[in-house]
Amino acid sequence: MISSALRSRLPRDYRPLFERRGPFRRLLPAFAVSDLGDGMSVVAVAWLALQLAPPGGSGLLVGAAVAAYVLPGAAGGLLLGRWLRGLPARRLIRADAWTRAVLLGCVPLAWALGVLGPALYLALLAGSSLLHAWGSSAKYALVAEAVPPGQRLAANVLLSTSTWVATVAGPALAGALAVAVAPAWLIGLDALSFAVLAVLAVRSGRSGGREVGREEEGREDGVAAAVAPPAGPRRSGEGLRVLRTRPGLLGLLALTWLFNLFYGPVEVALPLFVGQDLHAGPGLLGLYWTAFGLGAALGTLAVGALRRLPVWPMLLGIVAAHGLAMLPFALHGPNWPSVVGFALAGVVYGPYSALALSLFQDGVPPAALTAVLALRASVLLTAGPVGTALGGPLTAVLGPRQVLAGAGLAMAAVAVGAAVVRVRSLARGRIPSPAGLLRQETR
Repeated sequence: MISSALRSRLPRDYRPLFERRGPFRRLLPAFAVSDLGDGMSVVAVAWLALQLAPPGGSGLLVGAAVAAYVLPGAAGGLLLGRWLRGLPARRLIRADAWTRAVLLGCVPLAWALGVLGPALYLALLAGSSLLHAWGSSAKYALVAEAVPPGQRLAANVLLSTSTWVATVAGPALAGALAVAVAPAWLIGLDALSFAVLAVLAVRSGRSGGREVGREEEGREDGVAAAVAPPAGPRRSGEGLRVLRTRPGLLGLLALTWLFNLFYGPVEVALPLFVGQDLHAGPGLLGLYWTAFGLGAALGTLAVGALRRLPVWPMLLGIVAAHGLAMLPFALHGPNWPSVVGFALAGVVYGPYSALALSLFQDGVPPAALTAVLALRASVLLTAGPVGTALGGPLTAVLGPRQVLAGAGLAMAAVAVGAAVVRVRSLARGRIPSPAGLLRQETR
């Protein structure tokens, strides 16, 4: 919770979100807890894979573990829509949270019993991610339903800031704890954080004696819109049909997919770079992710200053600058240039998610928003795992240092190519500029 005195010191755009008994004020702490757990798993999942890997197979198992932590969520987002698309956003969040809590909680249990091998580890990670596309999309759909249009960008900024603050604190905490405990126990803490999210989501859904799931009773403070499912048809393939009529959003989805694709090898190469090239431990790996997360948190807070600039040039500039900031990994010698470069990569990336999601929230009809965001999450969840799957063999052949720098060059090339396509499409009148969508929301 936030006091009235502290609320008065917040920037003007954020104050309405923390009004007394407001829905966003009650939900933000629940999301922040699970964000912290996921921040710890950024280090723990890869480091445990290194410990479980057979000789000579560390790169492949790290890539498989990182992919298993997210890839099944893409399949779940695409294949489970028939049963899940009609559920309220809050129920989807709780279902995802309990699934992750139970299955990730089995990792330290299996470790303690001495039965955790690579196959079981990958199976538990895969099962934990099955509903995550729906849980992630439900979070932003819930914000779009519970928060007025003029406050959505501010709410997105706070959610993104929570994620990046957790990326600062989570890896740093994981790196410190990994000195004393096995990484399996850190994954257990991630499981606990999702159990907390599930409980807090239930409690935040009770207001004035009303229980979650009884939408017809005690509606107040705008929570009804957050609990009730969006009105409108729920046809199969609805998200894809909506996106086909919005080529600007399709282009944004393609850009983000390629951006995530070339970022995927980074999650495999970075722990190998730390462990093999630098001969260091999880503490340094945590430092890299902390630097990235701190930079991203600071960059996210700059959205308020950037939101009146043309959106597409900003997004393309973010992709290009992020790639260029990865180039210090190619340098031999002290590791501080690569730490600084990774931090700068975080700074420029920070505003990306909030800006992109605001365009989707404003450009898609409310009745179709959950379906579109679930489709978006499913599509994007395929990019990173494909990248990580490629990252294992590439790292084995080229080496971690070369893969990290090469990923940066690929991102810069994507930005240049997307800019050329964008200019040609605008010149032919095929797609409208989405900048006006964001300006309408911020008025």
